[in-house]
Amino acid sequence: MTKCYVLDTNVLLHSPFAIQAFNEHIVVIPEVVIEELDRFKKESTERGSNSRQVSRIIDNLRMKGNLLEGVQLNDFGGTIRLESNHMNTQMPVHWDREKADNRILQVCKGLMESGNQTILVSRDTNMRVKASILKIDAEDFRNDKVASIEHQYTGRAIVYTPGEAINKFHKDDINWLDPDQLSLYDPALNQLVPAKLVTNQFLLIHSTDNDRHTALGRFDGEKVVHLRYHNRNPFGVTPRNVGQIFMQECLMMPADEAPLVVIKGPAGTAKTFYSLAVGLYKHMDVRPKEYHHILICRPNTLLDDGIGYLPGSETEKIEPYMRSIKDNLFTLMAGNSLTDDKDVAQAEDTVNMLFEKRIIQTEALAYQRGRSLQKYWVIFDEMQNSTPRQAKAVLTRSGLGTKVIMLGDPAQIDNPLLDSQSNGLSYASEKMIGSKLCFQVTMLPEECERSPLAAEAAVRL
Repeated sequence: MTKCYVLDTNVLLHSPFAIQAFNEHIVVIPEVVIEELDRFKKESTERGSNSRQVSRIIDNLRMKGNLLEGVQLNDFGGTIRLESNHMNTQMPVHWDREKADNRILQVCKGLMESGNQTILVSRDTNMRVKASILKIDAEDFRNDKVASIEHQYTGRAIVYTPGEAINKFHKDDINWLDPDQLSLYDPALNQLVPAKLVTNQFLLIHSTDNDRHTALGRFDGEKVVHLRYHNRNPFGVTPRNVGQIFMQECLMMPADEAPLVVIKGPAGTAKTFYSLAVGLYKHMDVRPKEYHHILICRPNTLLDDGIGYLPGSETEKIEPYMRSIKDNLFTLMAGNSLTDDKDVAQAEDTVNMLFEKRIIQTEALAYQRGRSLQKYWVIFDEMQNSTPRQAKAVLTRSGLGTKVIMLGDPAQIDNPLLDSQSNGLSYASEKMIGSKLCFQVTMLPEECERSPLAAEAAVRL
């Protein structure tokens, strides 16, 4: 049965091509949504860009016919129409008739009372609650949502195999392991089942005979191979846990093998720290240089209310957003050698020098559109605060010889319009599962190395 999907303004501002996502059904856009879109079209933000994009899409559809009567959307038989009727549909008397949300709900109620199976699509939870008061079906826009955070891909797995297979794997003349020999523990069945592995998935391999007999490996799509870089110490950094060994492996791999690395996990697990360490190692210690530039970008979303307008150049404007980068660099440069004020000052001078000589460059995420980055080491930090559209935009900037590292914690999102299922980091992670060009690692709470307090907070809060 054909359904009527009524789109709220926030859906179109989030995803301009949401209009095309309903196949054979009818997409209804109340006229008040057009008015609301018009309010945002002059903004120089992603929201403004999306508003203009939606207007262009609707204008192109207008050329096909009368939007008030309905215009064909796709080859599935879907149509779109603007709705300006149902002005006299009864609404609760205490609801403000001038409010756009209430007008959208009035259209939904009018369509429903006309015998149409009507569904409101809105990203606003309060809007969906108000729809339920009117007995209108309502749902979130799920087209670009991924699995819930506990079911998202981690890039790693614990598998089991006989101890004899691990012994052979450790021998110098045996450099791979047959994935058919591996099993996964299924908690629902309370037994081991054949392992289904994903290309580039990292593995902690346990012996079925002795749980302390282990090995580390990576599934390359055909077989399980040894880690190549687990004994390295890039820029003097040594991995402290299994997660950091996996992280070091994919960061150390050359750009032609691993051009994209996605690292997720709680605060304090050294995601940014390790990315900076390996980037500096590849830029300063390796000859010839693997990367000519180190670039760091992050969304300009704040943890709390902003402090207002920031004067100065682009670099000066985004400097407050990069303080966490400087903290990590200070720790990286100082190590454990700080004994007096002179050592502290020297470490601070070294960090400042990295920025002054543009060894490390910082830029706003918003200005990456249209760029083509060649032989760059690019760190996109705090990407859980980006949208799927922003994530796609920055990933497509990568040129030959460039390595892109996306970092963030989907459980700590400061952008009020995003959640753990709709942010750019989770979206990119889930969409790139199985790609030979993408390596992923999700750090575990128990792998927090910042401090005992940070580790405890990551688990408890």
